[in-house]
Amino acid sequence: MKLLRILILFITVQVSAQQGGMWIPSLLEGMNEDEMQSLGSKLSAKDIYDVNKSSLKDAIVHFNGGCTGEIISDKGLLLTNHHCGFSQIQSHSSLENDYLKDGFWAMNLDEELTNEGLFVEFIVRIEDVTSQVLAGITETMTEKEKQSQIDKNSNTLQTEVKKETWQDTKVKSFYKGNQYFLFVTERYEDIRLVGAPPSSIGKFGSDTDNWVFPRHTGDFSMFRIYADKNNRPAKYSKDNVPYKPKHFLPISLDGVDEGDFTMVFGFPGRTDEYLPAVAIEHITTEYNPSNIAIREAALKVIDAGMKASDDVRIKYASKQARIANAWKKWIGENLGIKKSDAVAERRAFEASFTKALKEKGLESKYGHILPEFDKLYKDFASINIKRRNFIEVFLVTNELMQMTFRTYQVEQGLKQNPDNLEKNKTYITNLLKGVHKDYDVNVDKGVFEAVMPLYKKNNIDPTIYDKTAFTNLDSALKLFDGSADDIIKNINNDAAYAYAKPMIEEFFNTINSEYQEKNEPITALQTEYMTALMKALPNARYFPDANSTLRVTYGQVRGYSPRDAVYYQPVSYLDGVIEKYVPGDYEFDVPQKLRDLYDAKDYGQYADSNGKVPVCFLGTNHTTGGNSGSPAIDAHGNLVGLNFDRVWEGTMSDMNYDPEICRNIMVDLRYVLFIVDKYAGAKHLIDEMKLVHPKK
Repeated sequence: MKLLRILILFITVQVSAQQGGMWIPSLLEGMNEDEMQSLGSKLSAKDIYDVNKSSLKDAIVHFNGGCTGEIISDKGLLLTNHHCGFSQIQSHSSLENDYLKDGFWAMNLDEELTNEGLFVEFIVRIEDVTSQVLAGITETMTEKEKQSQIDKNSNTLQTEVKKETWQDTKVKSFYKGNQYFLFVTERYEDIRLVGAPPSSIGKFGSDTDNWVFPRHTGDFSMFRIYADKNNRPAKYSKDNVPYKPKHFLPISLDGVDEGDFTMVFGFPGRTDEYLPAVAIEHITTEYNPSNIAIREAALKVIDAGMKASDDVRIKYASKQARIANAWKKWIGENLGIKKSDAVAERRAFEASFTKALKEKGLESKYGHILPEFDKLYKDFASINIKRRNFIEVFLVTNELMQMTFRTYQVEQGLKQNPDNLEKNKTYITNLLKGVHKDYDVNVDKGVFEAVMPLYKKNNIDPTIYDKTAFTNLDSALKLFDGSADDIIKNINNDAAYAYAKPMIEEFFNTINSEYQEKNEPITALQTEYMTALMKALPNARYFPDANSTLRVTYGQVRGYSPRDAVYYQPVSYLDGVIEKYVPGDYEFDVPQKLRDLYDAKDYGQYADSNGKVPVCFLGTNHTTGGNSGSPAIDAHGNLVGLNFDRVWEGTMSDMNYDPEICRNIMVDLRYVLFIVDKYAGAKHLIDEMKLVHPKK
């Protein structure tokens, strides 16, 4: 098969290629292994990924489908980011037990807190199934026909693959549909909260410092995986026992120095490294700004409410963090694209691609691609923006509109199949209870008044908040009493639903359908472009875009220069936490005990050779969302850091990785241990871990 022959080129790229890339761990032998070792790694490819023996991959988990975690003891102790475990910490918090404000530490197994719905997933093995998935695909097929055949082949593969009864499978596309891999997985669903620092440590710096170095944030939390008596996945039971891992990560007490090798192992969410210049320009000059404006308007209202009330602070902590994170990320992404002149550089690359097509006699087959991108994006831009703006208002920022949106889906479900009455009732009941658990009507009304004008300028009616049943849980649930006909009648008589329904119908009947129609040829062209790139420029460095599958990215500890005459050293220290301290400030307050430890220089074994406690450090690892909580592993396979952020300008690495300015930010594990031991007094957790001195 031609595609497979082309893909062989991916593992023969010369070692001198630039750092960057998110690599499939089962394909590290050869170029990647050599490159890692040239950067200082002492690990072999099989140390990292091996299906026959325990390896580093067996200590890495997909945490709740959106983050990464790692096992750090032989009793299933799991480390991830504070912001990854934030919703669980919040769910256990109340005004009486404010774990967000005070932190939480289980001093024994019995005190660990259960978390309904939380899961982690291990990768058992990875198999290349490209030929099987693409069997029967022909160039004469339409895109829908191709996808139908691919889905059919993938489903057949998953039913026939050899696996244990408790294991699962998934097939994922790579290189824009040019390659496919099958993943065999194990999911554990009894995951208990073990410990979390207070938000004044775990979120120190909050929005102001988010995406900006120097960071001084102890962004970590601890959980424990439980299994049945056979060490297999099981639902929560008091009879479950701590999971016994195939491998767990030792922790280095020697820390890092500039130039040290670092490897980040995790589940990056999504990147688009092979977009044409016209797409990058559209995203940064049109798409991002419109969504930034909506989130900024919502955040002003939410932030004010959280500052004014502890009750609102607890209710909206997780939502505010989720909204703010992407808002600031998009701003930094735009700055990075501008600073690196990425659009112009991508156009220069496209000129090289066009030249290569001519030289290789491929112009007649692929010469239409770039002009076609220009034409398609010109037609696609406005509907792409409108669709995302709707999502921002109705699903991200405003909860009343979210409730009406989900209600519309229930109405359509009841009309199509009235026999599914109980299923629809259960769905909407759970959703309404979930919303109202952390809901403040005054905050939500303020958000509505702030964001709706950015979507429908001449259709604003805040009086619906005084007339609707949805702003009270009991009255909202009553809307769904009775038969399907009763429910449909009730909801259509509600003021908020009557207001929102025409906009929701427009979304489904016009906006979303037009988006799908105009996005489909872009997606197909992107697949063709990927194939053309590999044929026209076969010696270029190609790595697959992130797609929430297990990846390895490697680099070194390095500082960087964000602007003229400014250089950031790669390590920040506890001294910086104290320097930023603002008493009573929700972003920069510092707990009294941490200040006392600093004043007494009571650092235990966690200070560096200069007698200072490192907090965070920078690396050249290519990361994105989903890498939150990923382990930063040293040259010997030990844990040295916990990935949690990127530098602001470097967030553009999702589209354009530039080794000059793209840096990931990691919590130094010595700071994690310092907080667990000296601040929290949870010495029993330290005793579980294996602490090592690889540099000594």
